[in-house]
Amino acid sequence: MDDETCRCAQYDIRKQIVPECVVLTPKNIEDVAYWMPETCAYRLIFEQKALYDWHPLISGDPDSVHQAGVSVLGWTVPEFEVPEEEWEEYVVEEPI
Repeated sequence: MDDETCRCAQYDIRKQIVPECVVLTPKNIEDVAYWMPETCAYRLIFEQKALYDWHPLISGDPDSVHQAGVSVLGWTVPEFEVPEEEWEEYVVEEPI
């Protein structure tokens, strides 16, 4: 995760770095949607729900998610900067 862009920092080689990184397809979305954020467009579309007004697919603006205050821009920490035994201390639970 690139904290400045909120995008995968190594997208082109992500499967080499994280072999279990999911490549979403119409065939596997049912198996993986449950662990995606409730605001994730892939999950919402799979669940036949409307996207939020701030979603770039609706707003047409890639920064609208940041302007709405619903992104993680500026508050993520690279996993290589945190000892593995401390990872759980950095997990943020989604509000229910």
